[in-house]
Amino acid sequence: NSRSGANITEVGLTPSNVNVNGFGKLFTQPVDGYIVGHPLYLPNVSISGAGIHNVVYVATMNDSVYAFDANSGTIPALWTTSLLTYSPAGATPVPISVKGCQSTVGWTQTGVISTPVIDQATNTIYLLAETYESSKVVHRLHALDITNGVEKVGWPVTIAASVTYNGQQYTFVDTHQMNRPGLLLSNGYVYAGFGAPGCNGSDQGWVMSFNTSNREQYAFDLEPGGRFASVWQKGAGLSADSQGYVYGESGEGTMVSGVDLAITVFKLAQNSTSLTLADWFTPWNWSALSDNDEDLNNAVVILPDQSGPVPHEAVTVAKEGTIYVLNRDSMGKLCSTCSGSDTQIVQEIPLVATMGFTPVVWNNSVYISGSHNIQIYSLSNGLLTAGKTHVVGSLTHPVITANGSSNGIVWLINGNHLLALDALTLAQLYTSNQAANGRDTLPTSAHFASPIVADAKVMIGTQNSLVVYGLLSTIKSVAGDQQTATVKTVLPTALQAQAYDPGTGTGVSGVTVTFSDSGKGGTFGNPTGVTDSNGMVSSTYTLPSKTGTYTVTASATSYGPATFKESAVAGPATGLSLLSGNNQTTTIGKALPSPLVVKVHDVYSNGIAGVSVTFTDGGAGGKFSANPAITDSLGKASVTYTAGNTPGTVSIIASAPGLHTVAFTETVTANPTAH
Repeated sequence: NSRSGANITEVGLTPSNVNVNGFGKLFTQPVDGYIVGHPLYLPNVSISGAGIHNVVYVATMNDSVYAFDANSGTIPALWTTSLLTYSPAGATPVPISVKGCQSTVGWTQTGVISTPVIDQATNTIYLLAETYESSKVVHRLHALDITNGVEKVGWPVTIAASVTYNGQQYTFVDTHQMNRPGLLLSNGYVYAGFGAPGCNGSDQGWVMSFNTSNREQYAFDLEPGGRFASVWQKGAGLSADSQGYVYGESGEGTMVSGVDLAITVFKLAQNSTSLTLADWFTPWNWSALSDNDEDLNNAVVILPDQSGPVPHEAVTVAKEGTIYVLNRDSMGKLCSTCSGSDTQIVQEIPLVATMGFTPVVWNNSVYISGSHNIQIYSLSNGLLTAGKTHVVGSLTHPVITANGSSNGIVWLINGNHLLALDALTLAQLYTSNQAANGRDTLPTSAHFASPIVADAKVMIGTQNSLVVYGLLSTIKSVAGDQQTATVKTVLPTALQAQAYDPGTGTGVSGVTVTFSDSGKGGTFGNPTGVTDSNGMVSSTYTLPSKTGTYTVTASATSYGPATFKESAVAGPATGLSLLSGNNQTTTIGKALPSPLVVKVHDVYSNGIAGVSVTFTDGGAGGKFSANPAITDSLGKASVTYTAGNTPGTVSIIASAPGLHTVAFTETVTANPTAH
């Protein structure tokens, strides 16, 4: 409920394994409309008649709710419920022509817009749906059993609300309102924020609460008698602190202290009879912000208790990019004498990122993203200090996964791409447009969609599907890697690979695996094999005839390949060859123009290092620069030869133990006669 945006119990995904080779799109499940709210995930759910599953729940703008197995794209929906079933006959989702604002949000109809919330204690998922009934818009809060999708007894609740201010009654008008922020469950109440359907009209900002025990409803109107002050938050949910206070933000409109709460961070208190305003903060320049559509429209993030002078803090970011750090015990209200900044609050950092999104808190840092960048701010004694920045394209709300304080990854939707960054360095780890042939393509998502990440799965709702990313099934090398043997011999240990499913942690049988050295000339005893009951397959490998290091791959369709690195060394010496330096001419006492070079090699002409080669000129009186010479890594031995004092033809013999000799024929001439 703090809306920290961080899942710090993720052990499967790490900066080392989130890359294009080991991570990607696992499967897609079709749905019947836009998924605008975030998916929700629960492990080990007992589904009626279907056993135990890790389940991802999504709801659509067609008023449908789905429960999918989070680990498999081949299992149909575990259950599907149409919320229209619990409406009068003839009910439909609300046509966008009725709500308006289609050019802003791109939707074709409205149904379930906000992110639902799950009460694990009662196995209930709460969803707020819009329907169109007898030419009227209706909002209902539904409560479905997470095990079968059936509505709980006594539900749904049809929303109706009014407040009285200065003797005048103001009524919630469904047609002008939309529940965009994610639902909040706190202390037995479900909270929902309402505002404009995406563009301004006759809307007002409202917050509703519903007692989950008796279904009683309470309402708070942020701008009674006025317009706007929408509780929008780009879809991010209302938040709550450990004392049960509820926090949110409002959009543009008129601000009258304590009454009309446009451009305001508000704090609400719930008791058994009412939902009331407990405290609030409005920026000093609220009027300019409102006039320029630069309102407050993100979640209020509850910070961990701080060691500085203000222990209880919250942080939020305005649309134009200003960061506000607030004292939750005394939020600051409106400073009517302030100019340039709000001096009554803990900290204000201006214009860090346009179109700021809800911050994320992890590892004593706050991550702030905007339209084109994300930046880390260190958090110490309740104050923020700017750090690293990563510039990217068009972003949405970020989330972070980590295993405690390690292996942090920032996840974002960047346009139509899923993006993963190292949370410490902001270096890019992965983006879904990297893989060849569109393997990981993310379909077009809805307005301000964000991923959720749990149990090594990244789950994203799109305009017509649920897409799940994760660690790819891989072929792993099990035995036979990093061997060395003589050319054209069989490696001493067979190459063994396993088809491995990271979701189950087990091998996969029946997978056809192909071994290849990319045409380098080696041969396989079993170039194509099928994995056994443990997912294992093996093949012998005969090295090519040339020395060197060879990469062998074991690959299968839809699996990441395994690689083996093998080294081929030369066989025994079988020959000595003359490479260069033959048939040269020099004068007496002078060196030949080029060195004499021979090569010691095996039967496949691979050079052999470390062999002693002796040179002799048969007593012609010349000198060698080294004798014997030792062959280098290519099998070459090289010497220079300086002629003796006798002109004529010189035969130079090179020899090595056990090998035939080779001969150089050189010509030595007398010095020219001086005239």
